[in-house]
Amino acid sequence: MADLRRSPLYGRHVDLGAKMAGFGGWEMPIEYAGRGVLAEHQVVRGAVGIFDVSHLGKAEVVGAGAADFVNACLTNDLGRISPGQAQYTLCCDDDGGVVDDLIAYLFSAERVFLVPNAANNAEVVARLAAAAPAGVSVTDRHTGFGVLAVQGPAAPALVAALGLPTDGAYMSFVEAEWKGRPVIVCRSGYTGERGYELLPRWDDTPALWDALFAAGEALGAAPVGLGARDTLRTEMGYPLHGQDLSREITPVQARSGWAVGWDKERFWGREALLAERAAGAARLLWGLTSTGRAIPRPHMAVTAASGEAVGEVTSGTFSPTLRQGIGLALLDRGVSAGDTVNVDVRGRPSPMTVVRPPFVGSSPR
Repeated sequence: MADLRRSPLYGRHVDLGAKMAGFGGWEMPIEYAGRGVLAEHQVVRGAVGIFDVSHLGKAEVVGAGAADFVNACLTNDLGRISPGQAQYTLCCDDDGGVVDDLIAYLFSAERVFLVPNAANNAEVVARLAAAAPAGVSVTDRHTGFGVLAVQGPAAPALVAALGLPTDGAYMSFVEAEWKGRPVIVCRSGYTGERGYELLPRWDDTPALWDALFAAGEALGAAPVGLGARDTLRTEMGYPLHGQDLSREITPVQARSGWAVGWDKERFWGREALLAERAAGAARLLWGLTSTGRAIPRPHMAVTAASGEAVGEVTSGTFSPTLRQGIGLALLDRGVSAGDTVNVDVRGRPSPMTVVRPPFVGSSPR
């Protein structure tokens, strides 16, 4: 894995016996020795887990009219939020395909901070930089900031123990300080639990990580890898770019139209998406729950009871909370909630029920 990039916490992960693997061009922890995905998943649902997601991209768009420029490129409407709020949005191609999904932090009319996915950071920055008008700069800050996700019922207590603010509304953020060091604190996450994403400076990330574990020992805090991050987000039905959203899977198909400012005059892919919404998508993203012991996995074929092909699994896993197989699948528009379909699991048709996610609870607000 010599060509993979490393987070500022790489040494901490090695010391914890983490199983490391490539993810989006970075060498990241999948799970930690002595625990595993199931235990790490459960600590987030029951106490508090700490994730290193510093591999996520970062970029800054600055200058007169920066927010208006970003709003004319990305799908969601920054006019819906105020400075100090963050927003989930999409970077689309002209044909409506999704180049990336990302979070936009609105600091002011002149400054927007973006957090794309790791593998797509350079592409998003390049597209924005090529389109930026005079006076607006787009800067890659991928290694300017670390990102620590503190997620779970005890997350507020842990973040507060470090003297950081915890009372913000969902998807709001503040510029705070920890021991004189700047930290952006956002009430967000990718697990379905109450949580925070902390963005310290890159070189300050190890000290903040250590402080979280020192304060979190009494709260049952534990490190959590990307394996449990995937099971947690799948239980919530949250899409993963490259699987449930992609250049081939539009926001309309993925039921992400809520992240599109349909009334905006401009954004990349607008005409194609409006046309698809008006015509009706040929396929839609649904949830699947296994009625037996089978576990759906990406790219498995889905057929109707008649044997007719109706789609493909995009994400699938064993749900530690429900103790059954769950998944997301792109299915023909004729499929409905409550239908029984068959998933080809290693050559055997396995019955599953079509449902609307989330599979567990609901997102915190």
